[in-house]
Amino acid sequence: MADAVATQILFDGERMAIMKFTNISDGTGESKVTKVDVSALTPSSFDKACDGVTITKVHALTHGLEVDMYWDATTDVFILSVPQNTMYSMDLTQFGGLWNNAGAGKNGDIQFSTRDASAGDTYTIILEMVKSYAD
Repeated sequence: MADAVATQILFDGERMAIMKFTNISDGTGESKVTKVDVSALTPSSFDKACDGVTITKVHALTHGLEVDMYWDATTDVFILSVPQNTMYSMDLTQFGGLWNNAGAGKNGDIQFSTRDASAGDTYTIILEMVKSYAD
């Protein structure tokens, strides 16, 4: 079996993307699974491809497991961890949000990994993001 996961695009506009991610674990967990694929987001009105996002808000609810987020790159870069048994909202707009500081091989995508997953553990995470475009 595998964890029951879902990704939902709540909004994908010119400037912003809002996405919701859920997981009901069977105990196997996830390991650096791409959740935000920037190449799949809507291009700009000038037909430029989205090449990255800045995370401006995180809304999270976890039960029994932790979720680690990474910028995908040759060497993935840790973004943040959502602790187990937590419900919170983080507003990161006051300082411009969390932008991708990964080095070589960065592609703009965001990956999730879970830790300490047992059968029946869950998470729901909503990311609000500002999109950037290729030149």
